[in-house]
Amino acid sequence: MTIRLRAHHLLCLLSYVGKGYSPAFTDNMTLIAGRISAGETIEIVEGPDDICAPRLTQEDAHCHDESIRLRDIQAATDAGRVLQISLHTGAMFSLDQDRLRRLRAAFAQNLVRSACAGCQWGTLCSDIAANEYTGAIA
Repeated sequence: MTIRLRAHHLLCLLSYVGKGYSPAFTDNMTLIAGRISAGETIEIVEGPDDICAPRLTQEDAHCHDESIRLRDIQAATDAGRVLQISLHTGAMFSLDQDRLRRLRAAFAQNLVRSACAGCQWGTLCSDIAANEYTGAIA
């Protein structure tokens, strides 16, 4: 099976430690992080993805906001540069240990975080990166 992932969620997964918007969201994201860790293929999509699914019926869901679409564009550019692949809509790849290591190193050095500007999870992600990703699930 393939995981449908919007580009900025690729960055979110780097420092994901089981915290999120709701229990349903974290349960879903934990499951997806495990599938990615197991080598399942990722397909970059535009708009809501498999991680967004539990939030789509909530009034405060920002999954369709233009600001989130812009985060995806920034994340695709930054992460694609680090991975040396094009992360366009429809791109398919897996996140092996080497790719994960390169993305995390770039994230810790703030080289792929332009998409993270203004994100409510920024401080948590920074703390996790500073702690060498201890407890990260992916």
